[in-house]
Amino acid sequence: MVIIKRPDEIEKIRKSNIIVAEILKELKNIAEPGITTKQLDDHAENMALAKKARPAFKGYHGYPFSLCASVNDVVVHGMPSNRVLVAGDIISLDFGIFYDGFYGDAAITVPVGDVSDEARKLMKCTEDALYQAIKNAVPGNRLGDISASCQERVEQDGYSVVRDYVGHGIGKSLHEDPQVPNYGIKGRGLELKEGMVLSIEPMVNGGTYKVKLLDDGWTVLTEDGSLSAHFEHTVAITRSGPDILSCL
Repeated sequence: MVIIKRPDEIEKIRKSNIIVAEILKELKNIAEPGITTKQLDDHAENMALAKKARPAFKGYHGYPFSLCASVNDVVVHGMPSNRVLVAGDIISLDFGIFYDGFYGDAAITVPVGDVSDEARKLMKCTEDALYQAIKNAVPGNRLGDISASCQERVEQDGYSVVRDYVGHGIGKSLHEDPQVPNYGIKGRGLELKEGMVLSIEPMVNGGTYKVKLLDDGWTVLTEDGSLSAHFEHTVAITRSGPDILSCL
């Protein structure tokens, strides 16, 4: 069931997402060669707690960390560890919090030091696809309009959209209906209505869209070892157009 949010609820979701955006901005600044992904996780958790927010991912279905830190060929749900970042890595930082009754959720992919031109192209394409998808998050459109526009932008650059993991509704629960695929057909699917709040999150692989899950039950890698990038915003559908709640 898709839950329509009142304007006051959307403002509370915005407050949660602004906290997420502030933390991601700080993580981007410190994701440099020499830092470990566990240090990033600790920093994210401490910042959230200092803001009186609860990290959303920690304990969710047993996930043991606050941050998903996915390096290079890790698509999503990379588990923080003592892995030291080195120049040339790219890292996807996916973070969420619970604050005043509502969830926030967003993700960015950032370069670590100097990275290859191909890595930069992949990150730009993924972020472009996110904003292309967001443009279609308007009342009267269909869910497929969001999905198809994202897929179209990705495939324009010869990359592939991950099929096995998708975006989602968000509000009083971290994951609500509807699921928001990053591939699809224009004009198909659920009609978008004012008051819906969606976390739109393209995951884009440099090679095949196929992925594999490690034995830890969380870490998802590209099947062919190609690089992967991930960007996410939480967006409210309003009569005046898409309202990005996770923007500073």
